[in-house]
Amino acid sequence: MRAPGWSQRDGLLPWLLDPLGRIYALATARRMARPGWRAPVPVICVGNASVGGTGKTTVALDIAARLAARGATPGFLTRGYGGGGAVRRVDLRRDTAASVGDEPLLLAALAPTYIGADRVASAQLAVDWGARSLVMDDGLQNPGLIKDLSFLVIDGAVGFGNGRVIPAGPLREPVAAAAHRCQAAIVIGADLHNAAARLDIPVLHARLRTPDEVAGRRLYAFAGIGRPEKFFAGLAEAGAEIAGTRGFPDHHRYTPRDIDAVLAEASRRGAEAATTPKDAARLTQAQRARVRVVGVTLEWADPAGLEVLLGSVLKPAR
Repeated sequence: MRAPGWSQRDGLLPWLLDPLGRIYALATARRMARPGWRAPVPVICVGNASVGGTGKTTVALDIAARLAARGATPGFLTRGYGGGGAVRRVDLRRDTAASVGDEPLLLAALAPTYIGADRVASAQLAVDWGARSLVMDDGLQNPGLIKDLSFLVIDGAVGFGNGRVIPAGPLREPVAAAAHRCQAAIVIGADLHNAAARLDIPVLHARLRTPDEVAGRRLYAFAGIGRPEKFFAGLAEAGAEIAGTRGFPDHHRYTPRDIDAVLAEASRRGAEAATTPKDAARLTQAQRARVRVVGVTLEWADPAGLEVLLGSVLKPAR
């Protein structure tokens, strides 16, 4: 789900829809009051308060890599895009973005990944397969599992929008309610809307870093993510010459016509087509071979602060 553009601003329509938002928030609060199941290993949740992309998957990948370095063998839990089917482990040899979603494929390239709406069953399966820690990519509004450590991820460029709950705004629940269940927040990029000031929990800061290898390259960039402009800006910041851009809806399923059009436009502009790893997961192998895939990494303002939080829920490695 992607929040409509008007949800960034307050006005008559959000005001009229606010009663429905309050009902939605109440339903979420009631659902979250249900008792959860405690897994025998630490559960770390990377969630957010709003719909749309905030960078959760990038954070989840970073955290899992840190857990692996500590010897706390991680497993990822995620619904999968359009999830709700049977719980199972993602198989990179057979699964595609059409069958499990693009994000699970990215996660599974780093650590075993389990999809399905039933987070308890996913956790049990992961532990059976040997996971010594669990990282939930999303799931802050899911009461099934008791979380040992939860992070509230915020895109600094958009903050909390107009501060109202669906359908009056972009929020899944009031900010205070989400923050109350988290041990820390993570603001990605400059905090342009002063979102951190609304929180009474510790706030970590990070920025997305695009690799220097794109510097000086002439690129025609395309992306179907929560905010395509974030990808385009990152390329430019890294020194790429942006010949043009094209944005698609989040999780867009590319057709051969889509990619042919992108490649033709890139050629017309004397540029190389470039996209994100998440988008590349939705391309065929032949299509991926014709575009440059540019990923990002997280650069933390205080990596030691993150490590302290992770250490607080992990048992010392033997």
